[in-house]
Amino acid sequence: MKMMLVTGGTGGHIYPALALADAFQCGVNDLPLSLVLCWFEQKAVCILIALLALGIQNIRLGPTLPAFLSPGVVRVLQEKYNLMAVTTPEQDLKAILGEG
Repeated sequence: MKMMLVTGGTGGHIYPALALADAFQCGVNDLPLSLVLCWFEQKAVCILIALLALGIQNIRLGPTLPAFLSPGVVRVLQEKYNLMAVTTPEQDLKAILGEG
């Protein structure tokens, strides 16, 4: 089973994931979880920083990457956290569900 969290909100979505990881005695990154962070408001900066501080990986960010992320920073975030830009809804869902 795969779970997907899509947010542009307050970031409170991570608490259920942390609770599940605790219940299953594993790390959040070990859960079958995909996170899509919609980049529409400035508070998304805080959410992204908080997720990275928690060590959350495999975050899809969009609809475009924020302008303040230089190519070098993006490269480091991709290597360390597997940060990904969103593509199309169809391609992203296929990748998230392991169909692509």
